[in-house]
Amino acid sequence: MANESRDMLVDLYQPIIQELVSPFPIKRVLSPSSDKVLAFIGTHFSEGWVSEAKAGVYSNNPTCFIAVDGEKIIGFACYDVTAKGYFGPTGVDPEYRGKGVGKALLLKCLVALKEAGYGYAIIGGVKPHNWPFYEKTCGAVTIANSKKIYDRMVR
Repeated sequence: MANESRDMLVDLYQPIIQELVSPFPIKRVLSPSSDKVLAFIGTHFSEGWVSEAKAGVYSNNPTCFIAVDGEKIIGFACYDVTAKGYFGPTGVDPEYRGKGVGKALLLKCLVALKEAGYGYAIIGGVKPHNWPFYEKTCGAVTIANSKKIYDRMVR
């Protein structure tokens, strides 16, 4: 179906997979900031994303990055939280969208996945209106007939 979300595959060895000079600092979450990060996600996004992000925020080497404007959290992105090799969840404060924050967070996570030894990354359950962003930003391609890990969720 044209409206059905799909997983997307990213080859981490493409030249496009490199960190950007970000308009705002990107930081790996540090445990003393974890409550603030989770509160940001809960306020701007969903409790489901808070649950996913906890896996990355609470790990010994957090797999969650944040973008900040001064002391204000303005975006986040996680990887390896719902499944190994998966990117997401990710989100940017609506006031900061269109300023390159999401792109910088995505690429920071993909570089971290590559540095961790992965050759490919999966972006899970991407809605069709977001496919062009991922195609352009990181060369992602949709996976036909992809099995979505999120089908296991209890709703």
